Amino acid sequence: MTTEPVDRESPAEIAAEHDEERPARKLSRIPDRVVYFVALAVAVLVLKQVFFPFAKGNQFYLVLFLGCTLPLVFLCYRPRIRASEDPGPVDWALAVVALAVGLYPVLTGYDDFLNRQGILSPLDIVAGALLLVLILEATRRTTGLVLPIVCLLFLAYAYYGGYLPQNWGIAHAGIDFSQIVNALFNDASGFYGTPLDVAGSYIVLFTLYGAVLNASGAGQFFVDISFAAFRKSRTAPGRTTVLSGFLLGTVSGSGTATAVSLGSITWPILKKASYPRENAGGLLAASGIGAILSPPTLGAAAFIIAEYLQTSYLTVLIWATVPTLLYYLGIVFAMEADARRFKAEPVDVPRGDPWKLLLRGGYHFLSLAIIVVFLALDIPPFAAVVYATGVAALFALIARRHDVKGWAKDMVDALSAGVRGALPVIAVCAAAGVITSTITKTGLGLELADALVELAGLLTDNGTVILILTVLLSAVAVGVLGLAVPVTASFIIAWVVIGPALETLGVADAERAMFIFYYAVLSEVTPPTALAAVASAAITGGSVLGTMWQCWKYTLPAFLVPIAFVLTDNGAALLLESDALTVLWVAAVSAVAVAALAVVTGGWLFGPVRLPVRLLFVPAALCLLYLEPVPIAVGAAFGVVAVLAHAVITRRTA
Repeated sequence: MTTEPVDRESPAEIAAEHDEERPARKLSRIPDRVVYFVALAVAVLVLKQVFFPFAKGNQFYLVLFLGCTLPLVFLCYRPRIRASEDPGPVDWALAVVALAVGLYPVLTGYDDFLNRQGILSPLDIVAGALLLVLILEATRRTTGLVLPIVCLLFLAYAYYGGYLPQNWGIAHAGIDFSQIVNALFNDASGFYGTPLDVAGSYIVLFTLYGAVLNASGAGQFFVDISFAAFRKSRTAPGRTTVLSGFLLGTVSGSGTATAVSLGSITWPILKKASYPRENAGGLLAASGIGAILSPPTLGAAAFIIAEYLQTSYLTVLIWATVPTLLYYLGIVFAMEADARRFKAEPVDVPRGDPWKLLLRGGYHFLSLAIIVVFLALDIPPFAAVVYATGVAALFALIARRHDVKGWAKDMVDALSAGVRGALPVIAVCAAAGVITSTITKTGLGLELADALVELAGLLTDNGTVILILTVLLSAVAVGVLGLAVPVTASFIIAWVVIGPALETLGVADAERAMFIFYYAVLSEVTPPTALAAVASAAITGGSVLGTMWQCWKYTLPAFLVPIAFVLTDNGAALLLESDALTVLWVAAVSAVAVAALAVVTGGWLFGPVRLPVRLLFVPAALCLLYLEPVPIAVGAAFGVVAVLAHAVITRRTA
């Protein structure tokens, strides 16, 4: 039996409670002011680095960046769930130590510190070891125990690897403690490696942009324009929810936050339309999770893809375009089926004129367009997003020209809130340096990749089947990994372990990167830890397990689309890595496959579809997604037979 959702918690509190990062404290005035001004100073530091980079290099900036943000984690996040809201003496002490050891390379002479690489002094080793402990504790506070434990296992492997039998492929000579600290503290592959570089150079800037855009009123405008876009019909509430989720994702970039923000506005409409609580919650969660896949902001892992592959961020946006459309297309198909199956009712809500809304608030789209245009002009993404942030703030000023003081306060608050919101990702990226450094120093990634391919090879010696089995094993591995760690961390770990296995089998960089990214995101909707679904259930008052199942049902087509990236050469066309004609027919075939899968999960095609007919659509979808002429023909034949069988059964029943 379900109950009405309680009103004690605001949407923001629900989002914080169920997000993949643990909720931050509600600080009292003095600690809140300290965090506010330090975060604001970090925002200024980040913006300064964009236009006036430090002469000592990017690693010098990353030292300052980590040294200033790590102490904030101990003030903003509890050591345990039920700890007091305000930081205690231990938290303040950890913050001071984090500031000291974080800035240690600068305070003791940065050039001298670099010159000691490989021959660290005892004080260097102590400072580096303390920083390691503090980073792991910061990660534990923000994301839980799993990622720190994974880091400790990698450290143990680095230290004790020399004791493994030397005939084991993963055995190595062993690395002593001082060299481990050196690799983490004074090497480009450690704490200050690519993950933290991406966090400090890209992610925090896009977080600032999202905070400013939201403060300008863009979130409410996107919901309003979505309501105005659809006429009164039984499917209009569902369509509005999906479109609003897509547009709100450009502001938040967080699946859970988007789902909860969306639910606080659209759940009353869905309820009036007679949507069951679980279906509505699943729809909210699925629409929200798409935020991590949606251009132009995407999720944090997208920036890491660009950095790892040494390609432009615009290229990654282009790769994500068709998969994002297919993701939301699958949700729309399933939603349309559900609305008809449980006889959703039209809802009359104040919609307004969409053209008038565009004239009044369409400027919110301009900053999004500016990012894409500037990226196309080869302007670096960190500069493009700063310009877009300035444009969003400028238009907000024009709209609020009669309240300049209030506008200025909101913009400054947004800068501070943007840095504060990025703290969990910063902690995760710093901890990821432990994993990437260990894999780099020991060569573990290649050994695990070889083992994955060999496992598939034990079952068959056919190259195509080996690729299919490796892809399926990889999808499961990334999905399971994503159940325990955030999207960014699961992508980084999977990239260095599973990426080489796919590369060995001839999968190109773009396809394997997007395959891993896609499954890292989809782990967010996989039971039993589908946090966006849990948060949506808190909004609707529905069953948690039922909401998870509905969310998984809405997103099921998206689970198979990434496999199409890597199985055949034509899969590259889904990433726009082919000529226009190939892109068109591949996208069209994939859309038909997604529709077939929606019939399987939704059980509706111009009327209820019986189970035997639904089963016919399964091979139809699978064959279509192989994206080669013969399998496509087979899949089309299954689809035609299924449609004809459904038509005959429907006519006889009528």
